[in-house]
Amino acid sequence: MGDLANSSVEFKPKKRGSGGGMEVNHAGDFGATLEDLRDLMELRGAEAIQKIQENYTDTEGLCQRLKTSPADGLSDNPSDLEKRGQVFGQNFIPPKKAKSFLELVWEALQDVTLIILEIAAIISLALSFYQPPGEESEACGNVASGAEDEGEAEAGWIEGAAILLSVVCVVLVTAFNDWSKEKQFRGLQSRIEQEQRFAVVRNGTVIQIPVAEMVVGDVAQIKYGDLLPADGILIQGNDLKIDESSLTGESDHVKKSVDKDPMLLSGTHVMEGSGKMLVTAVGINSQTGIIFTLLGAGEGDQEEEKKDKKAKKQDEAVAMEMQPLKSAEGGEVEAEKKKGNVPKKEKSVLQGKLTKLAVQIGKAGLVMSAITVIILVMYFVIETFVVQGREWLTECTPVYVQYFVKFFIIGVTVLVVAVPEGLPLAVTISLAYSVKKMMKDNNLVRHLDACETMGNATAICSDKTGTLTTNRMTVVQAYAGDQHFHRVPHPDQMNPMVLDTLVNAIAVNSAYTSKIMPPDKEGGLPKQVGNKTECALLGFILDLKRDYAPVREQIPEEKLYKVYTFNSVRKSMSTVVQLPDGSFRLYSKGASEILLKKCSSIMAGGGDPRGFRPRDRDEMVKKVIEPMACDGLRTICVAYKDLPASPEPDWEDEAGIVSNLICITVVGIEDPVRPEVPDAIKKCQRAGITVRMVTGDNINTARAIAAKCGIIQPGDDFLCIDGKEFNRRIRNEKGEVEQERIDKVWPKLRVLARSSPTDKHTLVKGIIDSTVLEQRQVVAVTGDGTNDGPALKKADVGFAMGIAGTDVAKEASDIILTDDNFSSIVKAVMWGRNVYDSISKFLQFQLTVNVVAVIVAFTGACITQDSPLKAVQMLWVNLIMDTFASLALATEPPTESLLLRKPYGRNNPLISRTMMKNILGHAIYQLTIIFTLLFAGEKIFNIDSGRNAPLHSPPSEHYTIIFNTFVLMQLFNEINARKIHGERNVFDGIFHNPIFCSIVLGTFLMQFVIVQFGGKPFSCTPLNVEQWLWCLLVGVGELLWGQLITTVPTSRLPCLKEAGHALGKEEMIDDDMADDEQEIDHAERELRRGQILWFRGLNRIQTQIRVVKAFRSPLYEGIEKPESKNSIHDFMAHPEFLISDLVHNIPLIDETDIETEESDLPVTLNYARLPTASLCRPASPLHSLETCL
Repeated sequence: MGDLANSSVEFKPKKRGSGGGMEVNHAGDFGATLEDLRDLMELRGAEAIQKIQENYTDTEGLCQRLKTSPADGLSDNPSDLEKRGQVFGQNFIPPKKAKSFLELVWEALQDVTLIILEIAAIISLALSFYQPPGEESEACGNVASGAEDEGEAEAGWIEGAAILLSVVCVVLVTAFNDWSKEKQFRGLQSRIEQEQRFAVVRNGTVIQIPVAEMVVGDVAQIKYGDLLPADGILIQGNDLKIDESSLTGESDHVKKSVDKDPMLLSGTHVMEGSGKMLVTAVGINSQTGIIFTLLGAGEGDQEEEKKDKKAKKQDEAVAMEMQPLKSAEGGEVEAEKKKGNVPKKEKSVLQGKLTKLAVQIGKAGLVMSAITVIILVMYFVIETFVVQGREWLTECTPVYVQYFVKFFIIGVTVLVVAVPEGLPLAVTISLAYSVKKMMKDNNLVRHLDACETMGNATAICSDKTGTLTTNRMTVVQAYAGDQHFHRVPHPDQMNPMVLDTLVNAIAVNSAYTSKIMPPDKEGGLPKQVGNKTECALLGFILDLKRDYAPVREQIPEEKLYKVYTFNSVRKSMSTVVQLPDGSFRLYSKGASEILLKKCSSIMAGGGDPRGFRPRDRDEMVKKVIEPMACDGLRTICVAYKDLPASPEPDWEDEAGIVSNLICITVVGIEDPVRPEVPDAIKKCQRAGITVRMVTGDNINTARAIAAKCGIIQPGDDFLCIDGKEFNRRIRNEKGEVEQERIDKVWPKLRVLARSSPTDKHTLVKGIIDSTVLEQRQVVAVTGDGTNDGPALKKADVGFAMGIAGTDVAKEASDIILTDDNFSSIVKAVMWGRNVYDSISKFLQFQLTVNVVAVIVAFTGACITQDSPLKAVQMLWVNLIMDTFASLALATEPPTESLLLRKPYGRNNPLISRTMMKNILGHAIYQLTIIFTLLFAGEKIFNIDSGRNAPLHSPPSEHYTIIFNTFVLMQLFNEINARKIHGERNVFDGIFHNPIFCSIVLGTFLMQFVIVQFGGKPFSCTPLNVEQWLWCLLVGVGELLWGQLITTVPTSRLPCLKEAGHALGKEEMIDDDMADDEQEIDHAERELRRGQILWFRGLNRIQTQIRVVKAFRSPLYEGIEKPESKNSIHDFMAHPEFLISDLVHNIPLIDETDIETEESDLPVTLNYARLPTASLCRPASPLHSLETCL
């Protein structure tokens, strides 16, 4: 895809440029040149209309010049389409060129540790070629002596060269990973692009074509929620409002009409209404394209622009953010402008934790390596110049420097092994692998970190229609002519006059793009195209044995006099037609409880209207609408009204026009629950995720569907409220939203009905910002409408619907559900948790290697003046544990068991206490073995000792055995690392992951080759069979030792601490605590004694009350339900300053572990510390709580 795109960059401009003459000829063919149209599109409003009139008389004239018809569009003649593409360009903005492999290599070389190693290796190489004159003399002491024959001295360069070679390996592997990643995302990008289609009229029929195939002269149908893919001029429009903020920065919606402002620009959003436009500029000639070209899109840095402005964070761990949707077709400058104003989303939970952990490990490694170098240098200097009393001779300088370089290399090696540069790689591989697999599960991931955040989700706010339900709507009940039909009536049962009015009202007052098509295959259900609610009503006409098509032919879309399109504020749609006698008729349809309030009459059984008083309305609500809603039906009211020809009504006064209507019918529309949804919701609840339904539907309908889905269960304590009540509860007298009020509502809220987009956004923001619960909430939101954009953006993870979703919703989302199905969200949760677990597995493995390698290199260097593991060997170990292990452990497929545990939450540490136990346990085993081998290996195996070998001495069997044992222990520990929650069977499902098996085997074979044939560069000597078997036995011992570690209960090891917390509130809390301490001391000094006595008295009374209460309540409740801390929470002014008194000054927020049951202390009393200058000092938990109160 990338290459194709790039080649297109080369040839397209040439075609256009080369045809200087050609263009003139074509201008004869088309009565407008590219330049004319380009100039025209730069004008707005009255100027544009004037220009059109001057040059083309009107839009019809322009259509003729462009050889197209406003009604029938272009003919589908391929040669004509191709010619238009040549003359006016194609609707395609070339993407930025992909980075070449060499550029990626250069980037990989920027790694600091690698640079240090390169320098060290080059110095080592240079010195090995330098033959010091004093080499023969004894003056430099036993420094240079040793088992050096001529050949060995020659071989001094090998170590430097080998280090360089291994650096090259690491760099190539990293670059290759980046390159394949980039390629994957280009592929993903092209898939997103191919999926974007647009409705155009060709040969008089409306067809959906890929956006890239649109040409100048096409007549496109635009509707609410579209992202315009090209520039054009409005030919016919109904109540059209456009959001042009992406180009102008003005957030107000711009009204478009044929006679006032017909100019439509690419990259802008249709916020209301519908219409038809004539395409006048595409690709790099459209307004968006021109801006892209200025940004240097063809070749330059538009992608960098994009990346800087991306609303989601960018971190090296996930440095390959996908481009925004459709960038290659140019609907995308809007992202630039918009996302510039949106505050950057914080780092994803996992990345925050990883960054912090990597920094901590890096610092520790740096300190260790510095100490190693200092100790080695000091020891050498003291040994040579003090103990042996030698002088520093000039001719010996190179020899000494060579020693210092060797020490430096050992130091750097320690650092290389300590720094987990495999972390970003593991995250990237894991995410990239998951994203690829998630495509098969109908999740199209647009922002990489979303898939990992999903694993931590604690709440899902889902739409009802289409997500929980099938979005195949049918009318199943109706109330018309004073009769309530519990199934679709036979036409004979209805008055012909009522029936005629009903057919006209539905046929005319629906978008003409909504229609019922014959089924694809025999015996299937008819296909619903367009808005599903309207399709249900049109289907109702067909069920009444009538047809809507003749009505539409009689009154084509152009003849509609005025349309008030549907939007989330109106919750209704109205259309005005002019009758033959010049008077007007208005048809209206909408949510029944809203539209009935505007009705003053109703059609009776005889077909004549009769009065409809508020009392009648209440009765109808009780007897018709509520029973329908309780069956889970959506109720829609259809009404009409006649208006006089003169004086012509004031069409701008919508409230006046749409009032005093005559109700024709109220229908109940069924949208059945998807069969797989109840099961998926059960899984979510088992996994500790709360599902909430947020819908625009009636509260009774919503409640009925929620019960069918299993969102609410009889006997539960839950809230079902509508938008009005929700706002009443969360806003204060001034109408401002208050977090404390939201905190009282959201924990029990399960259904929010009749909600506006603002309500949805408020709810999501309220849950995310809430601190009532110990865990901060991670919220996923689904949305399909244009108005869901803000909520999707605010959520931690936004899911847009791939089928029913508008472009605006997709643009704001993180993941697109290609099948619009709720059960796909559950799969996303599974994959997200799997990513989290994969990275934890990798960490557990890598940190064990780190701890062991650093300690071995450090102690070995300090005791024997030489690291038992050489620089090149360390780099090989690094390669195993970084690149290969991250591949092996990051590609574990997810299992259903992932959904049996609660989410980790934002503040849980990456490395739980169980993992810490595994890391330290295995490190102890490995260190014991290696130190035994280091100091007694020569006796056990009856070989020469490798300790204290001089510079450039040949590799010894002794050190080769240590190296081999070390690597084999890591290999077997990699199998142990597959389980992180203390499971016994580490082989469970190992054969489901062929990558893992092949990597373990491959590494083993490589190790065999290195030991047997690596020779001098790897400091290895071939081993015999017996030695190999011993090494293998010790390696297999890792698996048995792992079982032993699992047997030790984590709760028995209180000394273990977790690591890798979220970057979070602890820093903030610590500072606040320090301030508090001072404030409290100060306040206490200021207090008079009387006050203290008063507080003590009050405190004692309250303590006594508490004690009595405590004895009354059974203790067990508190243990079994960790959530039941409401009593304390109710008192807390600022829950974020919650500190556990028993572990003083350790923020409780961070110390939560999955293994709650392991806390030995059944009851922890938390005292709430008020951030203001509280007038109390914490003497005891109760004292402090009560006194503060």
